[in-house]
Amino acid sequence: MIRHVDGDIRDAQQVQKVFNEFKPEVLFHLAAQAIVRVSYQEPKRTFDTNVGGSLNILEAVRLSDSLKAVVYITSDKCYRNNEWVWGYRENDTLGGRDPYSASKAAAEMVFAAYLDSFFLSKKDLGLASARAGNVIGGGDWAQDRIVPDCIRSLKKGTSILIRNPSSTRPWQHVLEPLSGYLTLATKLLEDPKKFSGSYNFGPKTQSIKTVRELVDQLILEWGHGELQVSTEANAVHEAGLLHLNCDKANQLLGWHPLWDFDRTIVETVKWYKQVLDGRSALSITKQQINSYMGEKK
Repeated sequence: MIRHVDGDIRDAQQVQKVFNEFKPEVLFHLAAQAIVRVSYQEPKRTFDTNVGGSLNILEAVRLSDSLKAVVYITSDKCYRNNEWVWGYRENDTLGGRDPYSASKAAAEMVFAAYLDSFFLSKKDLGLASARAGNVIGGGDWAQDRIVPDCIRSLKKGTSILIRNPSSTRPWQHVLEPLSGYLTLATKLLEDPKKFSGSYNFGPKTQSIKTVRELVDQLILEWGHGELQVSTEANAVHEAGLLHLNCDKANQLLGWHPLWDFDRTIVETVKWYKQVLDGRSALSITKQQINSYMGEKK
């Protein structure tokens, strides 16, 4: 049985109440204010959620006597971006020029402090932070996110406006990092201390594409559409070149991405087309999960 509880991780008392009631053994922390441009409009809410809210989660973990594994999700944008052509490793410097990236770097620093100060002494508790590349796939309808914005434009028959066509990102289907998080939790249960730490989850090098390449491929798979580069004045800063090195997850966890860039686009467009045609989002999602898991074996 699944019980769903709506809440706000900024409310420490509510977080603690839920922990006390459910006494979880495995925790996946994914709650966040996750939009870069929103972080410029609402920087305090972004920091309150991504740093303060994450701190509330870690406090509840510290006081818990039931937990055995914690997977704490941040972002690939937690790294100080030097526009390197090679991928960032888990021990590279953290940082961020925009409020969102800085909040994720700060959340990682809070995690590291709690891990060293409180959790390493708990022999039966494993904790790891996970930093995923740019996730796309069905179910995302947020504003100011590239794929949902493209789908809305394609559906209306209007031009797709993109701000940074030459920016590169490690695009991956949402099922890829999710499989990584589940693998990581399983390993933490098997050997808490061996697998505690931080991990990158991203695609193979061939799936690191520019924004223009992503949009062109979406248009091709949709069947029609038009791209237009935005000339927005005073545009906010966003990273231009961003890659991840996932050797640690590949070698230590045995995790590897399954779907390449082309397959990721096919499955993403298929999900949106079918939902917009009236099919059940749940059934389509289940089909894609079953297909992915069948190929993963």
